[in-house]
This record gives sequence, C-alpha cells and structure tokens, in this order.
Amino acid sequence: MSSVYQQYQHVEKLGSDEVNGLLEGECYIFPKIDGTNAHVWKDCYGKIHYGSRKRELSLDADNAGFMRWAMDCEWLQAIMERLPYDSHVYGEWLVPHSLKTYTEDAWRQFYIFDVIVDGKYIHYKYLGSNILFHHVPCTRIIINPKLMDIKRCLAENTYLIQDGEGCGEGVVVKNYDFVNKFGRVCWGKMVTNEFKERHTREMGAPVSRGTSYIEEKIVNDFLSKDIIDKAFLRTIGDEGWNARMIPQLLGVIWHDFVTEQIWDILKANKNPQIDFKVLQRFCNKKIKEARPDLFNNKFDII
Repeated sequence: MSSVYQQYQHVEKLGSDEVNGLLEGECYIFPKIDGTNAHVWKDCYGKIHYGSRKRELSLDADNAGFMRWAMDCEWLQAIMERLPYDSHVYGEWLVPHSLKTYTEDAWRQFYIFDVIVDGKYIHYKYLGSNILFHHVPCTRIIINPKLMDIKRCLAENTYLIQDGEGCGEGVVVKNYDFVNKFGRVCWGKMVTNEFKERHTREMGAPVSRGTSYIEEKIVNDFLSKDIIDKAFLRTIGDEGWNARMIPQLLGVIWHDFVTEQIWDILKANKNPQIDFKVLQRFCNKKIKEARPDLFNNKFDII
C-alpha cells in the first residue's frame, strides 16, 4: 500500500497511440470540466491528504482554496470515511479558467471524476447514488463508437453550462476494460472547436512570420492558455501574485509543458530535432503574450 501523493494520469487525445483500441468495447462518455485538478486521498494509516495536479497541499500552500473548502465539506469527508485505506479521489475544483459560462452555483464546487482503490479504478456507478450530484455524470454509453459518434457527444455536453451559452469544453471517454499497449489504463478526450476558438480569441490569432522554427510551431500547437492558467493558480496558491514569482511560474509551466506534452509532440511531428533552449524561449514568449498582466505588475485571473 502507498501513503504518498499519486498524480492523476494524463488524459490523451483520441487518435493517439496511447489510446489506440480504447473505443473497442463499452465506452462511457463524461463531460470535461474546465477547472483545476484536485485530489483527496486516504493513506495506509487512515490519514486524509489533499492535493492538486502536481503536489500535496497544505493550508499554507493551498490551491485556489480547495483544501480549506474540502476539510469542511461534509459529503466529501463522509466519502473518505467509508472508503478503505489507500484510496484516491480525483475531481475538478471549479474555479475560472478559459470557460466562463458555468452557472453561478456551479463555481467553487468539487466534482469527482475518478476513484482509485488498491491501485484500480472504480466504475463510476459504484460511487453511490447519494453522492451523484457531486460527481461528473456519465451522459452516454456507446458500444464500439466511432470518432464521429464521440463528436456528436460534444454538442450534448451542457453539464453545468448556463442556458443558451453553448456547450462545455469537451468530453472524456472511459473504457473500464481497456489497457493500452504499454500496459496502462488510459482515458481519451475530445475538445470542442468552440473551446479551441476561445483560446484563440483570448490569445490572439496566430501570425505567420515565414519562420522555419519547429520549436515555435510546437509551442503554438501544444502550449495552451489553459495549461498556463492552471500553472499560475498552483504557483500563487492562496498567497496572491507577486512579481518575484515570475521565475517560479516560468519554471512550473516549462516543467508541465515538457513532461505532459513531449510524447504527443514527438508523435505529431515525427520525432523532430528540437533545440530545447530555443523551445524554452518560445515557451516563455507565449506565456508573456497570454498573460501580459502578470508581467505588468497587475493581478487578474482570467
């Protein structure tokens, strides 16, 4: 058994090698929520811990107030009480990022999307009917779906979205019988064009400069504003932004970008020759373009 932090798996884009074969069998479609990843677990001694996507939290180094909220949440504490030791509960702590169209009462709530007990994922239906409101619901079950079937589900994703405000970020596809060719359980995702367009509107349309830098193309293709914003929230915790945090923020985003995206980058660009110093410069440049407020001594979470 383990009593240490256990990072949640990276959800892969449908069509990648990591999820080849995922759509063969009974697939469960879930809404993808645009918040920040949160984690609660019970160690092998029964102690409850709290985490973000990358680290264990403390009251002095929280993540957008999640730990303080979770410690006072009766229904979440009740779940942790009845789960066995060495159990991990993962979910989305809904705080503003790119998507601003959620209903007012949806914000600052925790939505469970996965539970791991003894190293294995628990099927969503075993979470229990009394906590149904607090976990991301399955919206459709499809046997042997095609990519077109998943695309149709994108428009159906209005979970927590205000009436008349379109659809959500995208969907996550789970097949509880699937293990990829690398021996790992892995989920797939598909994001709506509307959500991608929001990133473009906020960050500006790409400008062609006639450059041959593969590093610039990689950053434009794989470093999203969502990654930047989530790293920003983890960096500031509950302390508030200070310009002295800029080197730390750049380091956190660079680490996340390389560790989480490198496999997809290599596949998409057919194992290119990359100058990582150049790649990091373009990475820093895009961060400054995406969040100029942080480099002008202003503080504004968007």
